[in-house]
Amino acid sequence: AAEIGMDPIQLRRLNFFRAEDFPVTTGVGTEYDSGDYEASLDLALEAAGYDELRAQQARRRADGGPLQMGIGVATYVEVTVGPAPGGDEFGRVEITPEGRARIYSGSLSHGQSHMTTFSMIAADRLGMEVDDIDFVQGDTDLVPHGQGTFGSRSTQLGGSAIHDAAGVVVDEARRVAADLLEADVSDVVLDSEAGGFHVVGSPSVTRSWAEVAAAAEKGLLDAESQETRLCSYPFGTHVAVVEVDVETGHVRLDRMITCDDAGRIINPVIVEGQRHGGIAQGVAQALMEEVSYDADGNPQTTNFADYGIISMAELPFFELVPLETPTPNNPLGVKGIGESGAIGSTPAVQSAVLDAVAHLGVTHIDVPLTPRKVWAAIQGA
Repeated sequence: AAEIGMDPIQLRRLNFFRAEDFPVTTGVGTEYDSGDYEASLDLALEAAGYDELRAQQARRRADGGPLQMGIGVATYVEVTVGPAPGGDEFGRVEITPEGRARIYSGSLSHGQSHMTTFSMIAADRLGMEVDDIDFVQGDTDLVPHGQGTFGSRSTQLGGSAIHDAAGVVVDEARRVAADLLEADVSDVVLDSEAGGFHVVGSPSVTRSWAEVAAAAEKGLLDAESQETRLCSYPFGTHVAVVEVDVETGHVRLDRMITCDDAGRIINPVIVEGQRHGGIAQGVAQALMEEVSYDADGNPQTTNFADYGIISMAELPFFELVPLETPTPNNPLGVKGIGESGAIGSTPAVQSAVLDAVAHLGVTHIDVPLTPRKVWAAIQGA
């Protein structure tokens, strides 16, 4: 944009796929499932107050003081579930004799809150409360298959497997309930408020999950699913606002505004947590984290005293803008969100720092943007 004298925001707009273009096949044969890139950009810029930020920046430059403002904007598209074209995951649902549900997942949680998310998916499908769901993971005696937890894939694949298996269980339960109610299966409905099955229009006579499970063949209602599903391509826009001391090279991150697509959001609190962690990691990569060696190849960052790890003291409050563009590639409409924060934040922060010192002739600084590197770039411009 700088080379051709065009506003960088406008350059992005000219290169975006339009919402009405999806699904889109790229030049390398990849099919992007869904998206509204311009909406993400507009929402992030509006939340940031972009025009006012540029006005503030102009005033600071005119004043000529040592503390200069920089604004960085990064837009991204990522692949989740990958590698392309897709993947699968194991899920199993069974109804216990007590009328509870037990769900099994081949995707192992290590901080992503699978138990909460998958239980919500199963509860919604089975017409139960989340407290009625028992979650099983990580036991190879009970979970025979599992592809792994990576690539922001767990809810798309593992959650969809639970969703599909629960649907099969509901269909079988309706057939059993129809026999108990002496009705046609097409007239039997699952009533989530009553916690059981009844004939349409006759909720006074209901058969509970426990009753249906007891009447099922061998006293068991269960189903498994492991369908292969296509990748999804979430996207987003990150806006970083920094203050750079041009006399010392010190960088302070003042604001971080992000608009990240996650498809259909099942649990907003969990999604926010995933975004917070990703953004913090991305900012750390931009400003601090580096594996360094001396001239003889000896590692210099071998402990937490030498290796820079970011803390809340270096981070502002993150301003998260919601956006949902459901994917058609799985029954839940969900996309991955575990890595989005780390993808957009690093280039946004780097762009903001460069923007703060661009008027001094600086065009590039390698990450991490330590005070030494920033100061040296200013002196060498």
